[in-house]
Amino acid sequence: MAIRGSAMMNMAFTMMLIAILTLPVARGAGTAVRLEIRGAIGPATSDYVVKGIEHAEAIDAALVIIEMDTPGGLDSAMRDMIKAILNSTVPVATFVSPSGSRAASAGTYILYASHIAAMAPATNLGAATPVQIGGGKPANPFGSKPAGEPSSDDGDAPPQPAADGKTAMEHKQINDAVAYIRGLAELRGRNADWAERAVRSAASLSATQALEENVIDLVAESVPALLTAIDGRTVSVANTDRVLATTDLVIEPFEADWRTRLLATLTNPNIAYLLMLIGIYGLLLEGYHPGAILPGVVGAICMLLALFAFQVLPVNYAGLALIILGVVLIIAESFVPSFGALGFGGVAAFVFGSIILLDTDVPGLQIARSLIGGIALTASLLLLALVYALMKIRRRTPVSGAESMLGQVAEALEDFEGNGVVFIRGERWNAHCDKPVRKGDKVRITGMHGLLVDVTPAER
Repeated sequence: MAIRGSAMMNMAFTMMLIAILTLPVARGAGTAVRLEIRGAIGPATSDYVVKGIEHAEAIDAALVIIEMDTPGGLDSAMRDMIKAILNSTVPVATFVSPSGSRAASAGTYILYASHIAAMAPATNLGAATPVQIGGGKPANPFGSKPAGEPSSDDGDAPPQPAADGKTAMEHKQINDAVAYIRGLAELRGRNADWAERAVRSAASLSATQALEENVIDLVAESVPALLTAIDGRTVSVANTDRVLATTDLVIEPFEADWRTRLLATLTNPNIAYLLMLIGIYGLLLEGYHPGAILPGVVGAICMLLALFAFQVLPVNYAGLALIILGVVLIIAESFVPSFGALGFGGVAAFVFGSIILLDTDVPGLQIARSLIGGIALTASLLLLALVYALMKIRRRTPVSGAESMLGQVAEALEDFEGNGVVFIRGERWNAHCDKPVRKGDKVRITGMHGLLVDVTPAER
């Protein structure tokens, strides 16, 4: 009986062990999902961060860490990211790292929105003033352009300069940004007065100063140091106080999927610019040479991709129109020779349009000047080569058509003074000469009037 009872206990222990081993592993309980923001904040960045937070919620992660180094970016993308942070059921810690990084402009708003705001030594934040773009339309990107104090707002009245030189629209933008960042500061218990100064006067702080001013929660050397420092800290997540337990968390990097990487590529201003040029050239070449098919297909695809990118970028449509005009004039030079007038006018329009195409001062959301210069230089060299070839053709003796007959030597087929017949290039032509001509004499053609040629006796 004892042996039998022992066997049953062993079997029960084995079954319990198997049950424990086959239980689903809880990934999230000890996991910190790590996201990275590097460079300007755009639609691709927003898509990546929102998906990263959703992934952390799906696996019930303990923490989301956003490592950030950004000069700023688009307002719409920034607000999408902040909405995701504010509504997240997982605490979000934004960490300006590594040393030498910055959280300028839109990055400052994201820091203020996060449950934990941390910075590495020798980093900075601030300069959160919205930059005016588009000659009076509401600002889309955030930059570091200083702004003055606001004055009263006249609603939707046309922008009028105020005493400080700013329009009502500019004051609207600044007041809206101030209200937004103050709301975030009050929600997280951070310094709202300094946040307002960052918007109104583009104030900036180093990491140490930000900690002293109660703008951030802590300064940490690295992510492991950050996790150690925030262990046991209480944060409010979804209106519920939660105590963080971060000492033994496993960091799981979150990689962007193919859609986000494609979006990042397409919304790169330089890529969008090249796609637009390929699209314009392809469609124009198809129009000049109907039936070529390939230029039209490639041009249509590239143009649609460029238009998709431009709908999420701050595009100045006057610049776009100038680029299209410039390309049309450059191509027209090859079909309507103007000895450079059309072509170089097109290059000028192309360069000016390229410079003002993206209406923003945010670094990372501008077309590289070297790219614009390279394309303009290439177009200019091609135009010079075209003008040189046209000048050579102009000086060359015609070899076909009626013009090629001028200056040629013919043979008189009869004696005549006035009208007669001459032979040239295997053909008989009616000729007119004011001097007497004898049969077999050589005459030189000096003019043509339809089927009648003017001749004069050729020198012997």
